[in-house]
Amino acid sequence: MVSTPLAALKARVRDLVAEETPRATALRRELHTHPEICFEEVRTAARIRAELDAAGIAHADGLAGGTGTLAFLAGASSTAVALRTDIDGLPIVEEGNAAWKSRTEGRMHACGHDGHTAILIGAARVLKRLSQVSALPNAVRFVFQPAEEGGAGGRRMVEDGALDARPEGPAVRRIYGLHNFPGVALGVLQTRRGALFASSDRFEIDIHGKAAHAAWPHHGHDPIAAGSAIVTALQTIVSRELDPLDAGVVSVTIFRSGTAMNQIPASASLQGTARALREEVRTHIERRIGEIAREVARAHRCEATARYLRGYPVTKNDDASVVEFERIVREELASQKLEHMDVPVMGGEDFAFYAERIPACFYILGMEDGHWRSAHLHQPNYDFNDAAIPHGIEAMVMLALADRG
Repeated sequence: MVSTPLAALKARVRDLVAEETPRATALRRELHTHPEICFEEVRTAARIRAELDAAGIAHADGLAGGTGTLAFLAGASSTAVALRTDIDGLPIVEEGNAAWKSRTEGRMHACGHDGHTAILIGAARVLKRLSQVSALPNAVRFVFQPAEEGGAGGRRMVEDGALDARPEGPAVRRIYGLHNFPGVALGVLQTRRGALFASSDRFEIDIHGKAAHAAWPHHGHDPIAAGSAIVTALQTIVSRELDPLDAGVVSVTIFRSGTAMNQIPASASLQGTARALREEVRTHIERRIGEIAREVARAHRCEATARYLRGYPVTKNDDASVVEFERIVREELASQKLEHMDVPVMGGEDFAFYAERIPACFYILGMEDGHWRSAHLHQPNYDFNDAAIPHGIEAMVMLALADRG
């Protein structure tokens, strides 16, 4: 099959996007109605694979514990461009009243992964239709990843060969991913070089004291007093130990202790999260959480042990990949507006695991218009703006077609 010049393919893209948008919108709403969480996305994976089968797109199943899927389209290049989406929901009770409201108790798509998935299916269908009349300039790999919300599904996908040469297609040379953002205007695409999302880690601190009757506190060693002091002292890591131009977060989010109102308990436990934009800062926070917990507890006649559990690394865009992304948006996406993302986001994103391995560009898809308002991400009344679906499909399609490697 002869390859068609990019300009000719581009002329067909917008018509095909318009044709595929209703199907993608219906899929988005169906997925929203049936959300599944971390590594439990069995129905979601089945729907993704059914859509790929219906389009005649080859795919490999069973990655990342079973619910991850890779899909493949051949192209003229010896390496592939990858497009990634996340497919999981969150353990949140939905408060919205849309017709497509979650029907699964305690589960909802509160981060828009239903929209991300529908966009990638739409992009795959458009690219498949283009490939039926002309060889694509690039081989394309579609990465449908489970367990972004805390399960590090991206790491599992990479470990299972999502980026490697496979019988179905060549190795991936560059990967793109998107995330919707309420508050960013519809039709706007944002990104930046370097750190885009923070590392996302958690910590656990166990404090051991000595129980006593609450009326005679001097007979005990109070772990609640020690824990309270530890919470306060941990805040000085960011406020007094980091360069003011460095970003970091240390948040204690769980404090458990005691079973009776008239007893000083023997133990207490703290849990929380830590975020950073540089590995040096991340390492400093890790070390100091342990030191502060131990020494402050000792000052209160208690003992403390701290565990620091590294989660997602910093999501760091490759400079050359950002340059290529910006070129494609300016030259090939007249309907989209490119904006520079001034500052990183302190939330975590496991696209970081792909970006550690190969050149990568993660970008923001705008959602806000005069007719749609939503709560922000991870809120019980969040919903995805379906008007963003064609923008997302077109962007993904043109990134796959126009990337020059």
